[in-house]
Amino acid sequence: MTMRRMPPFAGDWAFFLDVDGTLLEYAPQPGEVRVGSELLELLERLRAVAGGAVALISGRSVQDIDALFAPLAFPVAGQHGTERRGADGTIRRHAPPLEKLGHAAADLVQLTAAHAGLVLENKGMALALHYRQAPALRLIAEREMRAIASALGDAFELQTGKFVVEIKPSGKDKGSAIAEFTAEEPFAGRRPVFIGDDLTDEPGFDVVNRMGGHAVKVGAGITRARWHLSDAAAVRRWLASYAQQLDPHATRMPG
Repeated sequence: MTMRRMPPFAGDWAFFLDVDGTLLEYAPQPGEVRVGSELLELLERLRAVAGGAVALISGRSVQDIDALFAPLAFPVAGQHGTERRGADGTIRRHAPPLEKLGHAAADLVQLTAAHAGLVLENKGMALALHYRQAPALRLIAEREMRAIASALGDAFELQTGKFVVEIKPSGKDKGSAIAEFTAEEPFAGRRPVFIGDDLTDEPGFDVVNRMGGHAVKVGAGITRARWHLSDAAAVRRWLASYAQQLDPHATRMPG
């Protein structure tokens, strides 16, 4: 799909925002990411002009997202939609058989011990094997994770992303999370805008496209999104411009 820059602003939008690679630049390890005060201020302004319709949609856990963005708390979908907190604070979880996942985590600990550069992230209901520090290990990571996912059975599925292979519960993704949010206040009746950078965001792009919303791809790569921003800094500038246009009294965020 040919991507374009960018749709004209409108006041009826609901924002669904990926975190890593979209709002924030990637770090060598997930735990090294930090959220600065300028981004917190921007998101607070955006939430105000969007009538509260701002949600974070991430592969991270809800707990991890809350820690990153404290003291702010947003509606959030974590672990690719496996857990979701609505605007009313209710948390819904799609719980898989976690005892099986525990055995898989033990196997992956041994794998990371044998291969420097592989990093295991245990999210509670999903396991992510990162190879950003050792791209040459991609085939090993994919092979081992594929074998583990196959042994776990239909309750889990394999998902690939940027320098990461993940095992997550089947049946939920970022698209299903966005669809669930749009049936609830304050998102219902608004045009959805989803911004993401990775393969894991494509189900969200599909849902938003079907709803007549705006799917925005960050960075390079084949995508089903219709719109494009170059990087996380461009995302922040664009969101700041939106807040500025909807509320001219808002302070413009530096580039």
